[in-house]
Amino acid sequence: MDTDGTYGTDEKRPPRAGHVPRPAGPPPALPPKPAHAPADPGPSLTDWLRTPRSSDGPGVWTYGHVPRAAEEPERTPTRQLISGALIALLAGLLLWSLLWNGYLGGFWLWPLYMFTPDSWAGKLPSVVASYIWYGLVIAILVIGFGRLGRWPELARRMLRSRAVQAVQAAVPARPEEGGPDDPVGWPQVRGAGLGETADRLGAEVGSGRMNDVDYARIRRAWESVRAEPARATAFADAVRDKGAAACVHPSGARDLPVRAARHDLLARQVLLGTVDDSERNPYGRRGTRFALDPAVLGTSLLAVGPSGAGKTRQLVRPVVESLALQALAGQAAVIAVASAGAQLGPDTAYDVVVRVGDPDSVYDLDLYGGTTDADEAATLLAEAFVGDVPGLEVRRAATALAQLLGPFRAAYGRFPAVPELRELLDRVPEALGGLRTALEAAGQQVMLRELDARERQYAAQGDPGPTLADRVALLDRPAFAGFFDTTGQGRPFSLRALEHPLRVRIDLPERGHADASRILARLLLAQFNASAAARADRSLFAFLAFDDASHTLTPQTVRGLQRLRSANAGVLLTLRTLDDVPEALRTPLLGAVGCRMAFSGVTTWDGKRFAEAWGTEWVETRDVTHRTVFADQPLTRAIHAFRKLVTGKAVTTDAVTVRQVERERWSASELAHAVPPGYAVLSLTSVKGERAAPLLVRLAATG
Repeated sequence: MDTDGTYGTDEKRPPRAGHVPRPAGPPPALPPKPAHAPADPGPSLTDWLRTPRSSDGPGVWTYGHVPRAAEEPERTPTRQLISGALIALLAGLLLWSLLWNGYLGGFWLWPLYMFTPDSWAGKLPSVVASYIWYGLVIAILVIGFGRLGRWPELARRMLRSRAVQAVQAAVPARPEEGGPDDPVGWPQVRGAGLGETADRLGAEVGSGRMNDVDYARIRRAWESVRAEPARATAFADAVRDKGAAACVHPSGARDLPVRAARHDLLARQVLLGTVDDSERNPYGRRGTRFALDPAVLGTSLLAVGPSGAGKTRQLVRPVVESLALQALAGQAAVIAVASAGAQLGPDTAYDVVVRVGDPDSVYDLDLYGGTTDADEAATLLAEAFVGDVPGLEVRRAATALAQLLGPFRAAYGRFPAVPELRELLDRVPEALGGLRTALEAAGQQVMLRELDARERQYAAQGDPGPTLADRVALLDRPAFAGFFDTTGQGRPFSLRALEHPLRVRIDLPERGHADASRILARLLLAQFNASAAARADRSLFAFLAFDDASHTLTPQTVRGLQRLRSANAGVLLTLRTLDDVPEALRTPLLGAVGCRMAFSGVTTWDGKRFAEAWGTEWVETRDVTHRTVFADQPLTRAIHAFRKLVTGKAVTTDAVTVRQVERERWSASELAHAVPPGYAVLSLTSVKGERAAPLLVRLAATG
C-alpha cells in the first residue's frame, strides 16, 4: 500500500452494494430526546495509548491487565482464623488486666516516671502524659496480639470472599506524560528526525481529531517507512496535508459505522468475555478478561454449539468486526461468509458485499478464483463439486475438468461460464463441436488431444463426468442467472485480492439453495487456502470466517488448514454439531485447528471428541475414610454413648489418603451438562506454539 493509502490505481471505487442515495429536500426532523443517558464512551485516546499492556499467556486481554500469581496461595480455613483471633483477643485483654491491676508489678510505668518531672505531680500535664502512655501501651498490645491472631487477614477475608493476589512487579510502568516514551508524542517518528511530523501527529491526538483506527493505520504506515526509508518524504507530506486522515484506507472510511464489541487496536485484540472464577480454571487465569487476536486466530478456530448458543452474536461478529477495523488500519484482509440475513453488521461496514442469487448485488463471485491456470482452476472446482462425495477421487475429477477448461481457454481466451461448462460435461454436440472447430482453427493440437481424451473417458466405468455435470447443474439455475460471469461484463470478486486490506462479506442463498450454497462454501475455502499460501506479500493477516461451515470441509481443505499459520492467515469455522463433518474428518479437523471452542449445549458425542483432543492432566485427590471407634474401657464407652446421644452420630476417626491421578481436563458429560448458558469452554494455541489450557469463559453479550 502506498503511503497515501492507495494501491497505485486511478480507477474510481464503485458504490457499495445496497447504497441508496439520499433524496433532495428539507432535512428530516430531529430525533426525540433519548430517555436514558448515553453509554460510556470509554477512555480518551491519550489514556488509551498510555495504559500499560501486559500478557502472561495467549488469550489474555492485555489492556490494563494485572497478572495474577501462577498458583493459589495456601489459605487458612476461616474457622481457624476466627478462633485464633478470639484467643489472641482474650490473651491481650488478660495481659492488659494484669498490668492495669498491678499483678505484674509497676515496671511498665517506669518510662512514664523517668520522663515526667516531679513538678508535674498531681497536675494536668501529668494526667495527659499518663493517658498518652496508656494509649501507647494499648496500641503496642493491639499490634502485637493482632499479628499473632492474624486480624488483618481475617478482616480482608470478611470484606471479600476470595482474595486476589496480583503480581504487581510484572505490570509495565505507565509512560510519563510528555516523556521520551510517551506514545502520544510519536517518539519513533521524532527519533527519525521528523520532529515537525511528530508534532503534527501529537497535536491531532491531543485535540481529539484522531481515533484509534487512525493511530493504528498511521503507525502501520510508519512501519512501512522504516522498512523502506525512501517513503519518508511522502509520509511526511501526507501527514502535513491531511493530519489524522493521512494514509487513509482506499474506501475513505476511518471507522466502522457501528461497533458491537470492545476492541484494542494497539494490541489487535477483541474482548470476548471473562474467564470464570472457579476451580475448573487455572488460578492465574481466574477472573481475567479473555480476548482473541491474529496471534491465536492464525492457528484457526473451530467452534461447535447448537442453534441459539450465540456463535454468531458472541464470536463470529466480534471477530469479523475486529479484523474489519484492522483492515481499515492496513493490517488485515477479512472475508465473512454467511447465509443471507446473518447479523454480521451493516453493508456500509464492508468494501465488497456479494449477494449470490440476488439480482441487485453489485458484485459477482469469480468461480475460478482469479487464476489463469486451467489445472489449478480444475483442482479448486473439483474440490468444491465432488470433495464431499464418498468413493469419488477428487484427483480424477480435477483431471476431467482440466481436459475441458484447458481447451476452452485456449480456444476462447477465458474459462467457461456455468451453462457452458454444464453443456460440455453433458456432452452437448453443439458445444463440443464448436469447441473442436475453434481449436482446429487456432492450431491447438495439444488441446485437441486433451479434448479427445475427455471424450474417450465418457463411457469408462467410474468416470466423474456425470457427477460433475449434476453438481454444476445446481449452479445453473434461474436464480443464479447472470452470476459467475467469465465474459468480463460483470464485476466479479476474486480471492486473489487478499494482498489488499479488504473487508468482504459473501451472502449465500442457504434458505432456497442449500446444496448450491455448500458447493460455493467449499469452493471459497479451497480458494482461500490456495490464495493465502500463494501471496507474494504476507504482511497482511488474511482471515476467512464461516458463520456456518456445515458440509464444507473435505480432506484436502482440512490438510490446507495446517499450512495457513505459516502464511499469516487463519479460518474461523462454526458448526452446530460435529455430525455435520464426515466421520473420517472429525479427528483430523480437531487436530488441524489450534483453537477449539465448545459452546453450552453440545451433545455428549461432540463432547467426547473435545475431551479426547484436550487430553488428560495429573491432579491431586483426597480420599477420606470414616471408621467407627469402638472403645474397650467402660468409662470410654459411656463417654461415647453420651456423645452419640447428644450429637446423634457415632464416634468416628477420619483416614485421609492423598494421591496423584490422571483425569480428563473436561469430560464429555461435563461439557454437555456442566457448562451454563452464555458460557463456553475453549483452548488456544498461538502461532508461536504457546498454549492455553481449556478455560471456562463467560461470554460477553454483544448487540
